[in-house]
Amino acid sequence: MVSDAIEEARSAASGYSVLSASTGQSGEGERTYPDKLDAALLRIAAVCGLVSVMAALDTTAVVIAQRAFIDQFGSTQAVVSWTLAGYMLALATVIPITGWAADRFGTKRLFMGSVLLFTLGSLLCAIAPNILLLIIFRVLQGIGAGMLWPVSIMILTREAGPKRLGRLMALGVIPVVLGPIGGPILGGWMIGAYGWKSIFLLNLPIGLAAFVLAAIFFPRDRPALSETFDVIGVLLLSPGVAIFLSGVCSIPGRHTVADRYVLIPAIIGLALIVAFVYHALYRTDHPLIDLRLFKNRVVTQANVTLLVFAATFFGTGLVLASYFQVVLHQTPMQVGMHLLPQGLGAVLAIPFAGAFTDKRGPGKVVLAGLPLIVAGLGIFAYGVATHAGYLPTLLTGQVILGLGVGCTSMPLATAAVQTLAPDKIARGTTLMSVNQQVASSIGAALMAVILTNELNRSDNIAAANKLAALQQNASRHGVPVDPSAMPRQALAPDFASNVSQAFSHAYTTVLIVAVVLVAFTIIPAAFLPRKPADQIRTVND
Repeated sequence: MVSDAIEEARSAASGYSVLSASTGQSGEGERTYPDKLDAALLRIAAVCGLVSVMAALDTTAVVIAQRAFIDQFGSTQAVVSWTLAGYMLALATVIPITGWAADRFGTKRLFMGSVLLFTLGSLLCAIAPNILLLIIFRVLQGIGAGMLWPVSIMILTREAGPKRLGRLMALGVIPVVLGPIGGPILGGWMIGAYGWKSIFLLNLPIGLAAFVLAAIFFPRDRPALSETFDVIGVLLLSPGVAIFLSGVCSIPGRHTVADRYVLIPAIIGLALIVAFVYHALYRTDHPLIDLRLFKNRVVTQANVTLLVFAATFFGTGLVLASYFQVVLHQTPMQVGMHLLPQGLGAVLAIPFAGAFTDKRGPGKVVLAGLPLIVAGLGIFAYGVATHAGYLPTLLTGQVILGLGVGCTSMPLATAAVQTLAPDKIARGTTLMSVNQQVASSIGAALMAVILTNELNRSDNIAAANKLAALQQNASRHGVPVDPSAMPRQALAPDFASNVSQAFSHAYTTVLIVAVVLVAFTIIPAAFLPRKPADQIRTVND
């Protein structure tokens, strides 16, 4: 637990007086916050935003670099994919301990240490001599990245206070929204111009700058007694989440949930997670993640809404990028350019959503954002299904989708921690981060399985895949394709049109499922608070 001494030190370093979060009255052991975003707070937000950009760009650039890794190391896609899977599993493993580590070592130390670890991992990735070491160094990166986002939220929440958190989070979310869009553009250009090592070397100046700026601008930490480290909780939850997610992430490659490589790790992971829940509720007073936070009505409502929203949003994001690449045959850089309208829509909406959240609470703005997401996905699905006004329709749908995301993602993250007392913020942020990581992995796997099943059901797509294999084999041996070996469907005059329609049908099905899931998200969102956090706090405390 964070002591009063640390809170007083942070107050002095920020130039604020101390004021109670629970009562809102001045006095000793309490902390007041200005109503406006001052320069000191904006500097802290800028440093947090800088590392968010670094991590987001790195993740998407590595996706673009998969083919380069295969060529460089003479490896296979199955092996190279562990540069992504290892990173994500390491990230999921360390998130649960972030809350305890922040309380024990201080948020400033933890932030700087995570930045340094991520930067070191980037340097090692750039000089990796083989694919095995590259995977190991990506795991090292994942350990650093796993703590960066939650500890940034902790710092912003504690320094902003409840009345300014919505506006400050709006600034912090913008890099996260734009990173996955800018990553393919920047990554595609850098890999083409300077090689795959450049995507890791780019992190070095950014990471070192963030490390130095954090040392200068962040409030000073002081050593403090912390709660006993929950060793049993770590041994249950961290591997439980990682093993469960490894099973979930195997679903697309196995094409079914019933496969043993999916079921066995998923069951083992869930068993460990259930054991942790029992341990946290009944066996310890200081669990790794405090599930008693769910007694706070707003925390429960925000996390339930975030669970459904994150699963749908992250899964749909992969489907949209895949559509541009697979169906429209675009390069990664072109995909990034065509996803840009979504990011611009989000950037336009986020500042207004942040200000509205501070004044009126998150409930109303989230209920405005979710219908916009439904409308945006619906328009995109219509464009995919009908090819009417094709790209203009798709881009219009993405702008509306981005506006909805901007009105939804930031208020949900704010609501999940906004009503917590200062000593609960670290654990509340960890809870939200674990929730989001699990939800996004499940959503991505769900959408991938639906899409794969729809594609496998089409005889025309199967014929197209067989024809492509025949053409590749014939080209390799310098002979023409044997007509007798060609699939029957490939001989039809309208074969290309049939294949295009089959792809459109598969992607339309996935988008309709996403629309339905977002529509259901409105149900838990309807219970989110519709008044400012400082008016809710006295009720929950």
